[in-house]
Amino acid sequence: MAKNGTSPWWYINASILVALILNIMPLPIQLKGIWPDWAAMVVIYWAIAVPQRVNIGTAWIVGFLLDILLGTVLGVNALGLSIVVFAVSSNFQKLRNFTVWQQAALVGIFLVLFHLVVFWLNRFLLNVNFSFEYITPSFTSALFWLWLFPVLRSYRRRFKIR
Repeated sequence: MAKNGTSPWWYINASILVALILNIMPLPIQLKGIWPDWAAMVVIYWAIAVPQRVNIGTAWIVGFLLDILLGTVLGVNALGLSIVVFAVSSNFQKLRNFTVWQQAALVGIFLVLFHLVVFWLNRFLLNVNFSFEYITPSFTSALFWLWLFPVLRSYRRRFKIR
């Protein structure tokens, strides 16, 4: 149980909802290509922190919601995020022991994997061409991980999410 007898799911879902809102927030065209993958980073954080609560199924649902909100082909983001969370969940004990800088580098690599899976599926389904803009959010996400990790950790500790 979390603080005040509230279910931890409420707090986890609230953070994912905020991340989804940040993902679909209208931005100037200059920021579109470098805007971090907030939803993916938040799901990765929860998969590392509480893998018994946030797993591949949660990643699939969040990815599917991203598909709906972004208007992409259904299942593309869901599959990409599920693959990333599988890799994270398989190694969550190792990832917990890394420094924030090392985690940021790995989050960047995981998000490059996510974007390559999404590109590959879009290439297969929609015949799109590759551009570097597909993976630039991975680099900014890695930088924002340095800020997001301590914020979510204090959030988890404050509300005693286990």
